[in-house]
Amino acid sequence: PCTPYTPATQVQHPQTTGPPTPAFAEQSRSVGDLEAARDFTGLVNILRTNNGTCRNQAARAFENLARNNADNRIAIARAGAMEPLAQLLSTGDDEGKARAVQALKNLARNNTDNQTAIVRSGAVEPLVNLLRTGDDVGKTWAARTLKSLAGNADSKIMIARAGAVEPLLQLLRTGDVKGKTHAARTMWSLAWNNAENKIMMARAGAVEPLVQL
Repeated sequence: PCTPYTPATQVQHPQTTGPPTPAFAEQSRSVGDLEAARDFTGLVNILRTNNGTCRNQAARAFENLARNNADNRIAIARAGAMEPLAQLLSTGDDEGKARAVQALKNLARNNTDNQTAIVRSGAVEPLVNLLRTGDDVGKTWAARTLKSLAGNADSKIMIARAGAVEPLLQLLRTGDVKGKTHAARTMWSLAWNNAENKIMMARAGAVEPLVQL
């Protein structure tokens, strides 16, 4: 099973007799065990390993735990999940990126502190990159997540300056129905009360496809 990383100085080997030490018992727990126990720190530790399969499983666990539970969203953020999720979004395989973007989307839902933490974690650039290079589903999820992050003035500017306008416009023109819908919503959020972003979108040619939508 996938096990959380433990610094070498803290590793305790199993005893030959008697019950396992707490450290070994922690290491022997699977992602499913950690998810069921809501052991957010253990899951974060797995996200920090080099095992791609295990990282993907941990991101999926966070996706599930954050979906409909506001308290879990707060606890997951406090456990330090944002940065390793952003890293997985940047360096993971296709499945890892898909799990990371959905986990981040769920963590951002109705939580301004988490939205700010996600932006500060470095997730904006890999989200924009997924918007450019992902498949239709990945592009749609990236657009949805960026919309969730565009709740304050600083984030709007950062997202637009990271290059989100052009791939959003491309998704608006060529995406499927869901892609076009979420691209339009994200562009609306970026433009709301932000003159700089409105000008950027107009210069990129966003007015016509928005009107046609």
